[in-house]
Amino acid sequence: MKHCFFILLLAPAALMAQEPRWQGKFEQLEQMLPTPNEYRSGSGAPGPRYWQQQADYAITAELDDEKQTIKGSELITYYNNSPDVLTYLWLQLDQNLHAQDNDTDKTNTGVLRDSSSVKAIAGQLNMWDMGAGYKITLVADENGKPLPYTINKTMMRVELPKPMKKGEKFVLKTEWSFKIVDRSLSFSRGGYEYFPEDGNYSYTVAQWFPRLCVYDDVAGWQNKQFLGHSEFALPFGNYKVNLTVPSDHIVAGTGMAQNLNEVLTHEQYQRFQQAQKSFDKPVIICTQAEAEAREKKKSKEKKTWKFTANNVRDFAFASSRKYIWDAMAVKVGSNTPLAMSYYPKEGNPLWEKESTRAVKNTLEVYSKYTVDYTYPQATSVHAASIGMEYPMICFNFGRPAKDGSYTKDLARGMIGVIVHEVGHNFFPMIINSDERQWTWMDEGLNTFVQLLTELERYPDYNWERGKPKGAVDYMKGDKTTMRPIMTGGEQVIQLGAEQYMKVAAGLYLLRQTVMGPALFDMAFKEYARRWAFRHPRPADFFRTMEDASAVDLDWFWRGWFYSTDHVDISLDNVRWFRVKAGAKNIENKNLTADAKPTADLSVPNYFSLIPTDARFYGEFANRINDAEVMNKMKDKNFYELTLTNKGGLAMPVIIQWKYKDGSVEIEKIPAEIWRNNEQKITKVFAKDKEAASVTIDPKEETSDIDAANNTFPREKQVSKFDDFKEKQKKK
Repeated sequence: MKHCFFILLLAPAALMAQEPRWQGKFEQLEQMLPTPNEYRSGSGAPGPRYWQQQADYAITAELDDEKQTIKGSELITYYNNSPDVLTYLWLQLDQNLHAQDNDTDKTNTGVLRDSSSVKAIAGQLNMWDMGAGYKITLVADENGKPLPYTINKTMMRVELPKPMKKGEKFVLKTEWSFKIVDRSLSFSRGGYEYFPEDGNYSYTVAQWFPRLCVYDDVAGWQNKQFLGHSEFALPFGNYKVNLTVPSDHIVAGTGMAQNLNEVLTHEQYQRFQQAQKSFDKPVIICTQAEAEAREKKKSKEKKTWKFTANNVRDFAFASSRKYIWDAMAVKVGSNTPLAMSYYPKEGNPLWEKESTRAVKNTLEVYSKYTVDYTYPQATSVHAASIGMEYPMICFNFGRPAKDGSYTKDLARGMIGVIVHEVGHNFFPMIINSDERQWTWMDEGLNTFVQLLTELERYPDYNWERGKPKGAVDYMKGDKTTMRPIMTGGEQVIQLGAEQYMKVAAGLYLLRQTVMGPALFDMAFKEYARRWAFRHPRPADFFRTMEDASAVDLDWFWRGWFYSTDHVDISLDNVRWFRVKAGAKNIENKNLTADAKPTADLSVPNYFSLIPTDARFYGEFANRINDAEVMNKMKDKNFYELTLTNKGGLAMPVIIQWKYKDGSVEIEKIPAEIWRNNEQKITKVFAKDKEAASVTIDPKEETSDIDAANNTFPREKQVSKFDDFKEKQKKK
């Protein structure tokens, strides 16, 4: 009997546990975030025993300009700083993304359409057969003794000869080669572009050597397959890279070339030294005339460029005989990095005019909002139809017409992509998030600071991407194609809208409307300071923003990041009241239970005030002067606003009062006004003036998708959102 009784007691509790638990929009987020520990604290800062791995690389490689191939070898020194014992290592083989039998092409979907281009269909069916992908010829220890390894598509597992304990290091040697892909035929972050008019190539080479995966305290090995969208998780390390190329090539790369006096002419090297002291304008190191001469001669000789880069998470480079090269110095705190650009003649005159200055502007503004840029240089390389980033180097689009002319829109697009890709030096190259899992932590945060940079340094252009207003069309779209921001990049359908724009718009909204610039900037900079050269996770960002500002933002993270709700606050009704003169009893004859006060701002309703009953004071002996207070209220105008949250997202209520005397007042109510009723609220305001109209979100600060229901009295117009829905129904 005791056992049966015990079971009966447990049964209801078990049933309750199975039921979905109600979660309000203002419920704390703690139960959704990982439990703080000694590695990651509850404040969002690294814990006292935080650790991360390190991988140093010594790479020797040669670029074959005749066959468009790279052959190389590397020595990787891997340091186990974790408390765990490792028996194998995981390396990324990104070039296998382009192998003939790859999962990306297998899992891509599409349809056949009449009059489709040959290139579109051939690309969809992967009919190029470019012979790409790694040929691994050696995996061994530092003495050359072969090690067992297993290649699983874009990942390679290497068995260690003995368990690797905390504090130990292991040296791994690999040799490999691959065919560089033609970027005009294949979606690729790295590859070559061929220029038929002069018969030359421009190589932007990335993800080109086997690289260690991240091993951390949250996920262990980050060895998710690379399918093309979600980018990388990489440990920091020190690099020494020797690149052998045709002798007339100019090479840009992560870090700094240590032998420029050997690979440049005497005049070019002098110009480089001059650029290191030029803070007001770029110095052209390799001129257009020199580049055009190299294009014609096409030397068969070779030279080796020797690069070093410390405390970086990757290495990329660009190489071509077509490159013009300019540079200038930038003052960032106590550092003086170089801003540099490499571009063929096809990029001029636009690139010579704008690129390096855009690099400079980016370093200065990003450093103001995050941490001072500590690397020795930042480089922008011209490449067709791409925007892609690596430590200290990025590849960017923006090509004028053949006659050199360009539109303002083209210039704006080129400046925007350079600011964005150079900005990635901060997110995620310095503040090193896991892009494979959390695309928004680099793309979204970066798009937000990109917008701040564009607004500050290029005010004459119209920058909307990243503003709340710019997110409206997306937020009122088809919910079936939307995913919460807290979704891995490979599962997202609208990648740019959600992982870039929506995140940036949310942060802009937080800064301008919810927190205010001072509090937001202080907290955002603290996040950057805490996690510079470390591996942050989403909880570290969320917790730091609250810890450093004393603003409870759980409601915002829950709504904006974890849901696909949208903002649509409807101002349903506004009622105008005045105090009824001479009221002496409790009955308000103008507002009985059956009365329907007018919803008309031209005619007031009246209500009575009566003396305060002693019961309302409880045990307090003191009393307010009712007559004095009533005298203050007698000439006031009282407005009762009724608002409905039709979109689901809780949001601050921004109210614009337009008065009959022509004056305007803006009033901001925190989002917590929805905490007790998430669907509908009513609030009374006392005003000295008579209102002519009331408008919610007058400056489009909250991504409200339907401005037609934001104003009272209602304008006689069809709601844009309702009109949109009707058109969708007809379709």
